[in-house]
Amino acid sequence: MEIGVPKETKDLEFRVGLSPNSVRVLCDGGHTVFVETEAGIGAGFTDEDYIQAGAKIVLQPEDAWNHELVVKVKEPLAPEYPLIRKGQLLFTYLHLAADRALTERLIESGVTAIAYETVEVNRALPLLTPMSIIAGRLSVQFGARFLEKQQGGRGVLLGGVPGVRPGKVVILGGGVVGTEAAKIAVGLGAQVQILDISVERLAYLETLFGSRVELLYSTAPQVEAVVPDADLVVGAVLVPGRKAPVLVTRAIVEQMRPGSVIVDVAVDQGGCIETLHPTSHSHPTYVESGVVHYGVPNMPGAVPWTATQALNNSTFPYVLKLANYGIKALDVDQALGKGLNVHNHQLVHPAVKEVFPDL
Repeated sequence: MEIGVPKETKDLEFRVGLSPNSVRVLCDGGHTVFVETEAGIGAGFTDEDYIQAGAKIVLQPEDAWNHELVVKVKEPLAPEYPLIRKGQLLFTYLHLAADRALTERLIESGVTAIAYETVEVNRALPLLTPMSIIAGRLSVQFGARFLEKQQGGRGVLLGGVPGVRPGKVVILGGGVVGTEAAKIAVGLGAQVQILDISVERLAYLETLFGSRVELLYSTAPQVEAVVPDADLVVGAVLVPGRKAPVLVTRAIVEQMRPGSVIVDVAVDQGGCIETLHPTSHSHPTYVESGVVHYGVPNMPGAVPWTATQALNNSTFPYVLKLANYGIKALDVDQALGKGLNVHNHQLVHPAVKEVFPDL
């Protein structure tokens, strides 16, 4: 099979769909891989690395897109829409529930679009997990940075010092993102609270953190009680295939102290903070109601060397099946089949169809 690897076009997105190691395995298996020039340079992979792995380097985006299977990291942006074509397999993060325009374009094109974030194994999301781990850890790293006065924050050191209380971190959601955020926040010495609607998950988190983290059942009154006192709020809510529910209203944000920080990892699924909208690595924050808002939807792009390899470790077995079996791989592998979002001019993923019932 011919496989294309375009260069990512999202703002300061340096990850790449396939690493040279992945390309080598594909080429050794008889497949042909076309990599757009400098697609991997931001992640530390040169064109020469890909050539040594057996890839062919192409100079134009269309030359990377014009193949049976296209492997990316992030969803296609508007300039790439004309490159999407019927009969093509597209394998990447899509997050369609938050992007009607892309959903409509994929349906119109006739492409078969498989989303990393909806590939499912025993109710787990294995292709979302590695990036969720990274995003969770980065959420507190970035939050600590933007709490600095020079970055517009309150000037709070999350870990505090002897004689001065540590900063308070409130994490909404105790899944992978929330757990990883808590690990970093605890490591920094912050006061940490996690809110979740699953008692079973809270019980599991107690085995991880003991009394070091305050574990709270999430209700609207509980959110209203703890968020205004937070120095850093991390949105870590995920509903697979659907928009994230809004947990923190504008009224709650207005009660937060000036210079407090909100980092919403769920922003690529619509976000769980009413006042937060997507930002970019170039312009990561804005201030509303005196609170610093961070809403970069591709947070792991900040650490592309780590993120590309972590992502490939999880996605590559599925890429290999698509290369070997084509669209039949969706029948061969049930988990991959659950990742199907758009096929034959139709929106097929149940959760996304609920968001766009008219499509």
